Parts: sequence; structure tokens; C-alpha cells
Amino acid sequence: MKNGPDIAEVAALIGDPARANILAALMSGKALTASELAAEAGVTRATASSHLSKLQNGGLLAARSQGRHRYFTLANAEVGNVLETLMGLAARQGQLRTRTGPKDVAMRQARVCYDHLAGDLSVRMFDSLTSAGVFAHGPKGLGLTDAGRARMVEFGIDFTPLDSARRPLCRSCQDWSERRSHLAGGLGAALLSRFYDLNWARRVPDSRVVTFTPKGVRAFNEAFPLA
Repeated sequence: MKNGPDIAEVAALIGDPARANILAALMSGKALTASELAAEAGVTRATASSHLSKLQNGGLLAARSQGRHRYFTLANAEVGNVLETLMGLAARQGQLRTRTGPKDVAMRQARVCYDHLAGDLSVRMFDSLTSAGVFAHGPKGLGLTDAGRARMVEFGIDFTPLDSARRPLCRSCQDWSERRSHLAGGLGAALLSRFYDLNWARRVPDSRVVTFTPKGVRAFNEAFPLA
């Protein structure tokens, strides 16, 4: 490609099966060590280190040292959004894993997409907020109407850190199990944190699954009704 960004290098980094498994493992938003990622990728520790170095140099991973260990995460939410979109494309093309994944009912209902909610409930929330006129569409993409911002404040969202962050406040993300949009961006992450604070939901350990309590499901449906 003569003009515009060169996607070949990024695509090559993601396209390796071992590196794809490493990136998918980090979609939970949890920081993992090289040994843990080697197990996820099904490669040796030395091979994993080589892959991690390439992914970090390519801007897809971030790393931090703590004690004797070095922990890896996705570089940012944008990388997570790209991976979620690619997962959707793969699913539509019939490229499905045999290991447990979004075929699982719990994963389809609610899961973490890096740091925001994905799955059936997240799509429901996005549709509900869209119908209620919460979102505004402008030249910079998805935003909030004044009424939408007021509604989020009433729900308990603090916009002080969100407004000062470099990250987009609102962003639609293609949900790969539902094949429709859910809410990403700073607001999407803040809403998921709010669900935890309200004890509506919790993360399943060592999984991307988010489980809602029966009371949480009822409260969620009341907060985000569908016409």
C-alpha cells in the first residue's frame, strides 16, 4: 500500500497463532507473566519471550516489573477493540476455536472486553441508551447529549477523570458474539466498574466471564429498558 498507514506489520504481529493466543489471553484486562502467557500460547518460555518482545516493540503490549516478575497487558483499549473486531470477523468466517470460549452461554451473556462489558447484556445496554437519546453523533464520533450526561451522573458516574483522560469518552465496539455494537471507551469502563460497586455483578476468577446476580439482572434491566 503506497498511501496511508501500513497495516502489514501490525497484521503480521497479530497473525501468528502463538501471538494471537497471547493477545486473546490478555483480553481479560488482567496482567500476566511471561510463564503464564507461554502456557496460554502453548510454547516454551524462551519462545514466548521472543513473541512478547515483538508484540511490545510493535506497540501492542505494555509491560511492568514488580518484584521478580514482569507483567504484560494490552498496550491500550484500542488494541482490545481491534482484537474484539477481529474475533467477530473470524466467527463470521467460521474460524472458531474448539476450546471453551464465546460458545459458552456465560461468555455470551456477559464478559470483559479488556476493561468494559461485552456480550448480550452489553448490547442490550447500548441499544437502550441509544433509544433513550443518550448518545450524540458528531464529527469526532460518538459522544453524549446533555441529557445523556445528566443521566450518567445520576447513575453514579464521575466524569472528572473521564473528561481529563486522553481516551475517548464513548466508543462503539463491535461485539463479536452478538455481532452488534456495545459501548467501549472511558464511559464503558466506568459503567462496568459501577456495576461491580453496586454488587450487581462480579468477575469469575481466571476468566473473562462476568456474572450478574438475580438482583443485579433485575436492576440492570430496570436501568436499561428496551422499548
